[in-house]
Amino acid sequence: MQKGKLLIIDDEERLRNLLARILQLEGHEVITAGTGKEGLKKLQQDSIQVVLSDVKLPDIDGITLSETIKKNYPNTEIIVLTAYGTINDGVKAIKAGAFDYITKGDDNEKIIPLVSKAMDKALLQQKVAELESKLNDKFGFDRLIGKSTAISDVIRLAQKVALTDTTVLLLGETGTGKEIFAEAIHQASNRSAKSFVAVNCSAFTKELLESELFGHKAGSFTGAVKDKKGLFEEANGGTIFLDEIGELDHDLQAKLLRVLESQQFIKIGDTKPTQVNVRILAATNRNLLNEINDGHFRSDLYYRLSVFQITLPALRERKKDIKLLAEYFMQHFALKVKKQVNVLGDEFIEKLEAYAWPGNIRELKNIVERAVILTDSKVLDESLLPYEVQQQQVKSGAPISAFDLSSVEKLHIQRVLNHTHGNRAEAAHLLNIGVATLYRKLKEYNLE
Repeated sequence: MQKGKLLIIDDEERLRNLLARILQLEGHEVITAGTGKEGLKKLQQDSIQVVLSDVKLPDIDGITLSETIKKNYPNTEIIVLTAYGTINDGVKAIKAGAFDYITKGDDNEKIIPLVSKAMDKALLQQKVAELESKLNDKFGFDRLIGKSTAISDVIRLAQKVALTDTTVLLLGETGTGKEIFAEAIHQASNRSAKSFVAVNCSAFTKELLESELFGHKAGSFTGAVKDKKGLFEEANGGTIFLDEIGELDHDLQAKLLRVLESQQFIKIGDTKPTQVNVRILAATNRNLLNEINDGHFRSDLYYRLSVFQITLPALRERKKDIKLLAEYFMQHFALKVKKQVNVLGDEFIEKLEAYAWPGNIRELKNIVERAVILTDSKVLDESLLPYEVQQQQVKSGAPISAFDLSSVEKLHIQRVLNHTHGNRAEAAHLLNIGVATLYRKLKEYNLE
C-alpha cells in the first residue's frame, strides 16, 4: 500500500477520531476537520491525496463538497461516508466526481482496501501531473528565453496558434531556434500527449527521405526485408516537424501536399493509402517565394504550408536578450562541466552585444560553452571570446556624423540584411551591388 496524506471531514468527533486512528496505524498521515468549510481550508494549506467526507455536514452537503474539491483539486480522490438508507446520496456523489462511497457502520476493515485503491490512483495522478509539468518546463514556452519586444510578440503568436490544428510555417535564419518553437507549439496543443517527431529534410537523399517519412513495404526495393513505418505514422495523433522544408525534392513535395490535403499517403511498394491524423509544422531559412519563382518549390504546397507564418527574429534584432541568454548558457555549461562559473564580465557582455551574430543563438551557445571550458575563474571575461568577437567596437553612444559615409553605409547594409533576414544574395540585389562586393564590405565593416 502506498502511503499518503488523508483528510477526514465529519462533524461526529468520535467517528472522526476512530477513522483517523485506523488509517494512522496503516502508515498514513491523517488530518481532520469538523465542517466542509474547515476541510476546504485545510485542502488549501496542504497537499492531500484522499478525502473521506460525511455526505451530511452541518454547513454543506457531501455532493456539493465533492464537486468543489474535484473542480479545484482534480488529482485528489474523495470517498463519501453515507448513513444507512442514504446510499442514493453516495451514488450522486460518485456522479459528482467522488471515487467511491462506504456506509457508516460497516466493518471498518472495508475502509482500508478502499482507501488503498483511492491513494494509489491519487498518487499516480500526482506523478503524471509532475511529469507533465517537467515536460512543459523542458519543451514548453517557458523554455524560450527573452524579454525583448521582438521575441515576446513572436511567442504570443505561437501561443495562440498552438491551441489550433493549423499548419504553421516557421521562418528565420539558421540558429534562431525554430525547432524549439515547434516543440513548444506541440507541447501547448491538445496533441501534447502524443508524439512530436522532428526530421531535417536536408539530411537525407530523396530516396531515403521518402522511406523515412512515409515508410515502405517489404521487398519494395533492395534491402527492404520487412515493412517499415514512416515518421508520419510514428507521429499519428501528434505533430511532425519538417525542418529545412525548402530542401524537399519536387516529387516528395507532391506527396506531402497530398498528406496536407487528405491526411493520406502511399508507402513505397504499397497499393493502398495509409490514413493518419498528424499536425504539420515546417521551417526554412530560405525565401520560398524566390524558390517558387525559380521553379524549385511548388506554389500550391507553399500556400498549404503557410496558412500561419511566424518569422523568428535574428539575435541581432533582440540585443536586450543577449545577456539573459548568455547567463542561461553559462549556468547550463558550468553545471555540465562541474565548474563554479557564475559571473559575466561587463566587457564580455559589451562585446557580445556589439557582435552581429550571423549564427544567431546557436553561435552564442557555442561561444559561451567555449568560454566556460577555457576559464580558470568564476568570471567570464573578454579574453575568452573568439577573435572576431573581441574585435567588435563597442558603441560609445556618440551620434554618427552625417558626413561619415562609411558609418552610414555600414548602417544601411545592416538594415538591408535585417530586412532580408540575413539572405546575402537578396541583400546584394536590393543594394544593387554584386554579391562579391557585399561580402567584401561585410568583412570591411566586421558584419560577417
